[in-house]
Amino acid sequence: MATEGFTTCLWFDGRAEEAAHYYVSIFKNSSIGRIGRYTEAGPGPAGSVIAVDFVANGHKFVALNGGPQFTFNEAISFQIYCENQEEIDYYWNKLTEGGGQPGPCGWLKDKYGVSWQVIPDGLIDMIGDPDPEKAARTTRAMLAMGKLDIAALEKAYAGE
Repeated sequence: MATEGFTTCLWFDGRAEEAAHYYVSIFKNSSIGRIGRYTEAGPGPAGSVIAVDFVANGHKFVALNGGPQFTFNEAISFQIYCENQEEIDYYWNKLTEGGGQPGPCGWLKDKYGVSWQVIPDGLIDMIGDPDPEKAARTTRAMLAMGKLDIAALEKAYAGE
């Protein structure tokens, strides 16, 4: 059966179903779909989860129990554009709790090692402003932050 768009497959080592439920609990417009299980044919134990279809924030994913051969790294990340500081705080706190790791410039890793960028809607416009001083001030402010602070970024942009 063909579907529209594409689906992102995330490779886990035995925690696919747990991860799918975790992401669905954080994002709006989310749900768990099909859960596929190994049969007697293997290669995993019969009845154990091989893959979970889920939607997080309207985006289609498959969480695959592929084993320990591959792990996540920062070469792939998901960007969460936030309208206000409350949203930034919410996603930052939810995705770093339980073993997640805060990083620089709005980046973090969740407890599964998946990288996220939690950023305000207007950040790209501010750091890409045609006025080089505005862009430089905003960029310097961002580079000094872990979790992004919209008010501080806006002050830097304004030259305050």
